[in-house]
Amino acid sequence: QVQPVESGGGLVQAGDSLRLTCVATGRTINGYNVGWFRQAPGEEREFVSAIKWSADTTHYSDSVKGRFTISRDNAQNAVWLQMHSLKPEDTAVYYCALQIPVTTSQSMRHDSQYHYWGRGTQVTVSS
Repeated sequence: QVQPVESGGGLVQAGDSLRLTCVATGRTINGYNVGWFRQAPGEEREFVSAIKWSADTTHYSDSVKGRFTISRDNAQNAVWLQMHSLKPEDTAVYYCALQIPVTTSQSMRHDSQYHYWGRGTQVTVSS
């Protein structure tokens, strides 16, 4: 069974950058839509960004648009989330999730539509 694994989290200062990586074990990440979600303490998990299996479509939440960039390289079996201009409110556990693409109309913004989840990586942004 495929299992996404995140890495790249850490403690940074406001304004700094981080790059998160998601790789798949068990199977290649090719063919899956990939989403990033985050969950801060006491908060619900929220959508951050997603990229279609073909890499021709990306989505961002309003809170990260213009600061975060999602990309993938299927040959490297990896998806990245490049985060710039980090803010304290970006502090959360970031999760990578894989979605089996079934229809063109399925949502990539809702966590209930994803099938496989990583264990998360902590991102802490100090002010």
